[in-house]
Amino acid sequence: MNVLPLRKMTLAGLLAGLLIAPMQSVLAQDTVYPAEMSSNDIAGAIFDHPDTLVKGEGAATVKDITSLMSSDGRFASGMYLAGKSRWVIEEPYGVDEFMYFLEGGVTLTSSDGSVTTISAGEAVTIPKEWTGIWETEGYKKIWVIYSDDGSAFE
Repeated sequence: MNVLPLRKMTLAGLLAGLLIAPMQSVLAQDTVYPAEMSSNDIAGAIFDHPDTLVKGEGAATVKDITSLMSSDGRFASGMYLAGKSRWVIEEPYGVDEFMYFLEGGVTLTSSDGSVTTISAGEAVTIPKEWTGIWETEGYKKIWVIYSDDGSAFE
């Protein structure tokens, strides 16, 4: 007689485990957290993170870190630090990018010759179709990029 109640409890426990445990596991896996940039990160500490991409050396050093990548791979945000540079962009820019400049700035000369100058404390959004000349003495920016096919992040 003791066996039957034990089996019922075991079966009930087994069913509960089969039904509830996977749901708890799925819920735990689906938890999504905000991508925060603290004031220390914005001051530059974010570039000490091991995921920071570093290219070049000396004054030509560029540091780039992604703080958030969307699950579909089309949207991302992060910070970028660069020294003096000049780029001629003859092919369309390729992504829609919002930039808020924390330090320094950039001069953007569009292909028609019009000039847009952005300084620290200002922001600009560049459409993916933009072409022109990008000139800077150096800057630190927060960036947000949308790439409709996700290719910008491959």
